[in-house]
Amino acid sequence: MRLMMNTDFPDEFWVFAYGSLMWDPGFAYEEVVAGHIEGYQRSLSVLSTIYRGTPEQPGLVLGLDQGGSCCGLTFRVAPDNVNDTIAYLDEREQVTKVYCPHFFDTKLKDGRVVKAYTFVVRREHDQYAGVMSLEEQARLVAQGVGHKGPAIDYLASTVGHIDALGITDTDLHKVLKLARKLAT
Repeated sequence: MRLMMNTDFPDEFWVFAYGSLMWDPGFAYEEVVAGHIEGYQRSLSVLSTIYRGTPEQPGLVLGLDQGGSCCGLTFRVAPDNVNDTIAYLDEREQVTKVYCPHFFDTKLKDGRVVKAYTFVVRREHDQYAGVMSLEEQARLVAQGVGHKGPAIDYLASTVGHIDALGITDTDLHKVLKLARKLAT
C-alpha cells in the first residue's frame, strides 16, 4: 500500500533507530549518522510474541520509553523513497500496535538537529512489560524464539551496535550476560 505524502513531514526525512533498525534497517537510505534524543530511553520493555517469541513463551525486545535519553543511528531517506519507507516501517513495527510512530528532534553527531521518525512503546498495550528486574529480563530474553529468531541474538546484535557507537549501557550488557548463562 502506498501512502500519500503528509505535508507535515519535514523537508528531509530521517528515521531514528535504537534497536534492530540499527543493524537491520530494511529500507534504502542516503546517509547514516549517530544521533541522540532527549526525554526517551532505550528499554527492554516489550514482550515479543511474534518476531522474537510466541504468546506462550514471549521474548523481550526494546522499546523507546519515557525518561532519560537515547543514542542510536539516524538514517536520511531520499525524497522518492519516503512513502515506501514509511509503509515498510509501519508494516514492520505496527504488527501488534505496541509502538506508536513519532517525530523527535534528534541531534546528530555532526551537530545538525533534524526531525526523525521513530517508534515509542505504548505503555497501555498488553505487550508493555514495564520495569522488571535484570534477572526477569534475562529470563525472557533467554526463552524467546520467534519468526525472526532468538531474542538473545537480537539483544546481542543490538549490544554490539551500541558498543560500536561508544554507547555504554551496562544494564543491557548485564542482561545479555545473564541470558547467555540461562540459555546454556
